[in-house]
Amino acid sequence: MNAFTSQTFDQIAMGASLTQRHTVTRDEVSLLALVSGEVNAFGPQRDEANPTAPVCEGVSAEALVHALLKRRLPGPGTVIVSHDLRFSGHVEVGDELEAQLSVVDKRPPDELVIACAVRRGNDTVLEGHMTVRAPAEAITVDQRDTPSVILRRNDVFARLIHACAGLPPARCAVVHPCDAGSLGGAIESARLGLIEPVLVGPRARIEAVAQAENLDITPYRLIDVAHSHAAADTAVTLARDGEVQSLMKGSLHTDELMGAVVAGLRTERRISHVFVLDVPAYPRMLLVTDAAINIAPTIQEKVHIVQSAIDLAQVLGVPTPKVAILAAVETVNPAMPATVDAAMLCKMADRGQITGGLVDGPLAFDNAVSVEAARTKGIVSPVAGQADILVVPNLEAGNMVAKQLQYLAGADSAGIVLGARVPIVLTSRADSVRTRLASAAVMQLLAQAQARARSVSGKAPAA
Repeated sequence: MNAFTSQTFDQIAMGASLTQRHTVTRDEVSLLALVSGEVNAFGPQRDEANPTAPVCEGVSAEALVHALLKRRLPGPGTVIVSHDLRFSGHVEVGDELEAQLSVVDKRPPDELVIACAVRRGNDTVLEGHMTVRAPAEAITVDQRDTPSVILRRNDVFARLIHACAGLPPARCAVVHPCDAGSLGGAIESARLGLIEPVLVGPRARIEAVAQAENLDITPYRLIDVAHSHAAADTAVTLARDGEVQSLMKGSLHTDELMGAVVAGLRTERRISHVFVLDVPAYPRMLLVTDAAINIAPTIQEKVHIVQSAIDLAQVLGVPTPKVAILAAVETVNPAMPATVDAAMLCKMADRGQITGGLVDGPLAFDNAVSVEAARTKGIVSPVAGQADILVVPNLEAGNMVAKQLQYLAGADSAGIVLGARVPIVLTSRADSVRTRLASAAVMQLLAQAQARARSVSGKAPAA
């Protein structure tokens, strides 16, 4: 059924009825929980392993009744005037509900009283009456015009933050936090135990922001410096001397901070950036690199970029990440340097020059993330269709991939700089609180992994 057509008051006979069955889905429950204010829709453990816990007891059944009224009887244009409903039992994900509507009274000029009942097997979960106004004229609505919502199926960021539970907070120099977003994000990260912030910047400006935003910064160390350049230099010195384990960008230009980092915190590994993406339609965490620092990396620089991304994925809980080296096509073409680089990287992985992951390429974007697309092309690969890491040919391509996923696919994006002595979060003014917290969680997990490595080897690896 592609369209719904309403019936007017005169077209509906006394006793007109409708019966429809419907299976409750997890997505529906998530939306109903959002609308109804249910804070624990999936049971007391809030656990993916317990997806059929009691959920939205009355709301699920009532929503089904509303849907039938608005779509079928009377249909589009119906206005609900009042209701008298009683609820019992509960509804679970996967339950098949049977809804019955019957017209029991007609009140000219346009009001109908409709008896409603929703049953789950032999149990009645809703019964009562609803009074509605039928539309004055028949209205046809294409169901393809109904609102669509992207639901987050994976919630990568929640799992990252949960993985930090019980870990000591990472000592973090927050560089020039002189606006509400950067200071507020740092304080909220501290409140959740992700970081122990050291605020580095002009004291008067930081305190003014704190006062304006009603933020309590008294528990935290504040190092007063004159301006953003000095803040970057001071933060790098703190990291180099081991006083902090990580850096977080505040309201200064990225070039200012990274200039100081390159001068004072470089290691043998090329500095690179990784976007950690929570893509609603993708069933796993997705890493994209490098879309922020290296404009046109050489093959040797790409080796570092790939290895850093693999190391990060392992820290974030992916033991053997699948790495797709992206190009426009999936075959090697000497006229397309990205495909040649991809082939070289794969062979270097075969020879142990890149370790810890499964590396394949060249792969076009569709073949990297869609099993069906890879199957259609006849690509046989342990990476194709299920990549954990996308390695882009250059910064321009990476920027486009990451931003398209954010703005067209609804992805949330955290970010981290790797390859320096400490992990570095590059925040943006557009970052949400959720994104800032996820970036802080990634940073904390990396800082703790570094601390463990240092205790074993006696020296710190590159972030």
